[in-house]
Amino acid sequence: MPVKLLPKTTPIVKRLLDIVLTLLLLIFLSPVLLIISLFVACQHGFPILFRQQRPGLFGEIFTIYKFRTMRNAFDQQGKPLPDEKRLTKLGRFLRSTSLDELPELFNVLKGEMSLVGPRPLLISYLPLYSVEQSRRHHVLPGITGWAQVHGRNALSWQEKFQLDVWYVDHWSFWLDIQILGMTIIKVLRREGISQPGKATAEPFKGNGELDQGTSIAAED
Repeated sequence: MPVKLLPKTTPIVKRLLDIVLTLLLLIFLSPVLLIISLFVACQHGFPILFRQQRPGLFGEIFTIYKFRTMRNAFDQQGKPLPDEKRLTKLGRFLRSTSLDELPELFNVLKGEMSLVGPRPLLISYLPLYSVEQSRRHHVLPGITGWAQVHGRNALSWQEKFQLDVWYVDHWSFWLDIQILGMTIIKVLRREGISQPGKATAEPFKGNGELDQGTSIAAED
């Protein structure tokens, strides 16, 4: 049976799982967070965290936190250089191990995200979704999700959105547990971090042909 969610609500059992596991992770990983912060400060400078507004549950805007993986570098016109020229070795390591996502645990504690759910994408994508694709916002966005454990950035946008909507319709406590377990395996294998030949992923330009221009950049 599809999950029937009322606006601005999240199943209590899902929220409890988020709070308990997130607190345990923050306690256990606090030395790792400190070490990464020092490395990022030394190689990328300040600020340590990348902040960007993203759409959350039912499109409500929030600020996502991640470790910076790119240096500030611009061309002669003052435009940011392509991702592959700004992404550092440290940044590649953080992305390949998903360690850059750790600050999102604070988003989870604040109730803006869940450990499991569709990834929060760019605000500019909101008007580009079909009605079916927009249903991915009927649950809290997640640090990991059904699409992430089935290919992540190696998937096409259409495949990602189909998997996101499937998750919305089939959510259960045990499905979240399954996804968390699969995520650990994917992270250890470092699979699906980026599209083949790309530093990150091509941008979503709607349901027609994707542009071959600037990548999703930012720091996703």
